[in-house]
Amino acid sequence: MADEMTDEALSKMRPMPLAKRARAVTGLTQAAFCERFGIPLTCQRDWEQGRASPPEASASYLTAILHDHAAVAAAFNAAAE
Repeated sequence: MADEMTDEALSKMRPMPLAKRARAVTGLTQAAFCERFGIPLTCQRDWEQGRASPPEASASYLTAILHDHAAVAAAFNAAAE
């Protein structure tokens, strides 16, 4: 089949960066995601494009967003008030 991926093609594929996966589950644009969760837009862009890796604390925050973005957004908004 022409649509099947070869082992070589699969090995060249990179996994989606954590920052991009975290944003994807929210369905938000980069700007809206960064505003909602207090992340600098330039950092998010670099993390999504693989130009930089998030520091450990930021990676933990992104993981929390990935698993329960509604709860994290509520906690972030409550802390900002």
